[in-house]
Amino acid sequence: MTITPTGEALRRALDGPHHEVKQRWRAEVSADDMVRDPAMPLEQAREWALEKLVGLAERKFAIAGFPEEVGGQGTQAQSVAHFEMLAMGDLSLTIKSGVQHGLFGGAITNLGTQRHHLEYLPATISCERTGCFAMTELGHGSDVQSVETTITWLPDSSEFEVHSPTPSATKAYIGNAGQHGKWAAVFGQLVVHGENHGVHVALVQIRDDELNDMPGVTTGDQGHKGGLLGVDNGTITFDHLRVPREQLLDRYGGVDESGTYTSPIESKNARFFTMLGTLVRGRICVAGGAASGTRKALSIATRYGLQRTQFRRPGLGAEITLLDYQTHQRKLLPEIARAYAYGFAMNELSLALQRVSDAAGSDPRAARELETRAAGMKVALTRWANDTIQVAREACGGAGYMSSNGITQIRQDADVFATFEGDNTVLSQLVAKALLLDYKQTWGDLDLRGTAQATARMLGGTFLERTTARSLIDRLVTTASRQPESDKLRARGWHVQMFEDRERHVVEGLAKRMRAAGKLGADEAFAAINACQEHMLVAARAHTDRVVLEAFIEAIDHVDDPYINSLLVRVCDLFALATMEEHRAWYLEHERIDASRSKAITQAVDDLCQELRPVALELVEGLGVEERWLNSAMLDEAKPAEVTVELAS
Repeated sequence: MTITPTGEALRRALDGPHHEVKQRWRAEVSADDMVRDPAMPLEQAREWALEKLVGLAERKFAIAGFPEEVGGQGTQAQSVAHFEMLAMGDLSLTIKSGVQHGLFGGAITNLGTQRHHLEYLPATISCERTGCFAMTELGHGSDVQSVETTITWLPDSSEFEVHSPTPSATKAYIGNAGQHGKWAAVFGQLVVHGENHGVHVALVQIRDDELNDMPGVTTGDQGHKGGLLGVDNGTITFDHLRVPREQLLDRYGGVDESGTYTSPIESKNARFFTMLGTLVRGRICVAGGAASGTRKALSIATRYGLQRTQFRRPGLGAEITLLDYQTHQRKLLPEIARAYAYGFAMNELSLALQRVSDAAGSDPRAARELETRAAGMKVALTRWANDTIQVAREACGGAGYMSSNGITQIRQDADVFATFEGDNTVLSQLVAKALLLDYKQTWGDLDLRGTAQATARMLGGTFLERTTARSLIDRLVTTASRQPESDKLRARGWHVQMFEDRERHVVEGLAKRMRAAGKLGADEAFAAINACQEHMLVAARAHTDRVVLEAFIEAIDHVDDPYINSLLVRVCDLFALATMEEHRAWYLEHERIDASRSKAITQAVDDLCQELRPVALELVEGLGVEERWLNSAMLDEAKPAEVTVELAS
């Protein structure tokens, strides 16, 4: 299906460095390859997801990020692009791929050595060796460092014993564990000669080729869920299961042939955070997948708003197209602007992932910054996804509630994105800690009181260090500072100043509270720090908003086409002003704006929505979702109505 020239140019701009990869998906992947009938029952949906994943892997889709020597096709950054494209089809299939290739395969790639790569990765890539990522337990989800499963060294046989010592040590909600998984990357406490060396990962066969449980393993199927029906989530328990010494993924620590534990990282806490840090790609992919599902929902809702009419004009004229109503524009167009903002920020994040991967551990500061940004983006994009997909559903009225029209399945499937690959509340606190502390590797050595006391070594102003667009944004800020107040509303430099001011004030206020808490006794300190948790969430959001805006501004600077550049400037203005409007209570309470400026911001958002209304179709085309992937019956019933307003110059 053809798209408009403007839509094509916007798509190229938003794809950025991954345009070639994403265009291959659009050219070669059909709806049959990755769009599921929402009426499929659970068992059929599971088999469909596995079959389609195998087929895509055979065609070299969704297998980027693995070493070339074992059949990998593409870089770490490109693996994120593949995940984003797959999420424009069916999110069950996306998560099935994420479990198999991103989590299970990623654990082998990042925590194993070359011998693990050569032995286990080829069959993992082809899906012949189906795998699970067995981290979460019934008793411990976010607190991975406290998982109860044990991996105990048996010197007499040179084996490890994997065991679930309590019912709460049962691995739970594990993708592929319910039915299809034959192997698992199992997280557990490594005990060698009575000493606990912290969490490590062992490769464990949990089923044979006929999918029967292996001796010493009990799996359970968690059955029907609120979404993602194509993913077979399940439970795993271990009863003194023995595995060979070689099956411990020992890049960061293991037992040598003499039975001695060795590790290149002396500190147990530093080792734990280093191991988890290598798995950051999964968190980045979840953010991108959530955004892609939201792009799809917005594409459906906007196209519907362009074809559906409701009520007549005065004097019994023609019925009015939904998107001509200001309230409908307000529902959809600011979220389309956010889709562009988050898309550009995801491009930047994937490139940062590649730089850290290429550095192979030689740049720990960059690795810490990547983890922080990935956490913030995962929180922002998954929260936005859940809120915005619901808005898109409502924007389609009763039609949006019909499964055949495509939005309800996205809404069901995206729901869990807010709590897997890191609960959003916990991740927001992680971001806030990174803004407060000099060295994130010290976190594991600090209790809550120690964390508060460590804020005395706060980074000061350096947490506001700009992204790669530093010189460009400095120029915009300087230019905006010279403009009269009446002209600042649409000055991107002023937008940056306002976003930075909010971040700086919130983080500095949090630091003062935490420092004060650190001077109290243990019981009082806990209560004081506990009272700061909401403040931490606000700090994380303010930081992420600023980073996203800067990514948008930098992306615009790389667009050479004058018309597309000017169009994206208006989209960026809409993102910035809609975000300020969302937080205008803060700006008013802290006297950054007055009531008159607050009203002017709202009016500017209204004006921008009206200005962008005539190019709404082109804007959703630019989001990159092929029309044939939308899987929405109502869009086949009519073509978009004629535009009734003109694009402002």
